[in-house]
Amino acid sequence: MPEIIELLSRQPALFITVATLFGLLVGSFLNVVIHRLPKMMEQEWLRNCAELRNEEIADSPSYNLVAPRSACPSCGHQIRAWENIPVVSYLALGGKCSGCKTRISPRYPLIEAATGLLTGLIAWHFGFGVTALTAMLFAFGLIALTFIDFDTHLLPDDITLPLMWLGLLLNINGTFTDLQSAVIGAMAGYLSLWSIYWLFKLVTGKEGMGYGDFKLLAAIGAWFGWQLLPAVILLSSLVGSAIGIGLIVLARHGRNVPIPFGPYLALGGIAALFWGSRMANLYLPQ
Repeated sequence: MPEIIELLSRQPALFITVATLFGLLVGSFLNVVIHRLPKMMEQEWLRNCAELRNEEIADSPSYNLVAPRSACPSCGHQIRAWENIPVVSYLALGGKCSGCKTRISPRYPLIEAATGLLTGLIAWHFGFGVTALTAMLFAFGLIALTFIDFDTHLLPDDITLPLMWLGLLLNINGTFTDLQSAVIGAMAGYLSLWSIYWLFKLVTGKEGMGYGDFKLLAAIGAWFGWQLLPAVILLSSLVGSAIGIGLIVLARHGRNVPIPFGPYLALGGIAALFWGSRMANLYLPQ
């Protein structure tokens, strides 16, 4: 193991290649997380409701991120190891289930490819070391949150809260910012969107966003400090508004149909990861 670590540290191209391949594998796992975690949350809510009503809870088969094995939702064909190679298996199968030939959504290989590409870019940007490895964890969390929010309009605490605490832990040693900025960033990130939420609700009587958005921005603040929060919020709002207007005009998306804000916050978080200092220099005194 020490020899491998030394080799990766001395060969940047090899580290980037290994990181990209690792990202592809993680992307395959993230597909499982994106699909199953909301269902696991729903099962937990139903169990809690049943307990509150003093109802007997029937035993059900294990359902988590490991069991049962992945299978085709149409025919139940269990996916074999060679059918689960990131991107490659999708292309080899022609984008169809080997059992019933039902078309497989191209989103699965796209998430795998995007995760691999982003992991490789992080390896290239930060170089070999703890900073790159932790930045990869941050990116993995944001990818999972993005697609879960697209599907369900949920940002699970199981991801946002560990992400926030990990950011604070890393910044004890100033990995991305100093600890004071990280703590203030976590508080300011949460309270800023919390304040906007309640102001909007008082004015309109409607909820403009969810509590998961507050926690996600708190996590971003914990990683990069309060200094980057204005840039992250501005970038997220501009991109979200542009896409929202585009959906209304071009795709006839109803104005009353909610649009998840988490993916745009995640985009702002990725921008802060790569260009944080440049973004802060645009409005903070040197």
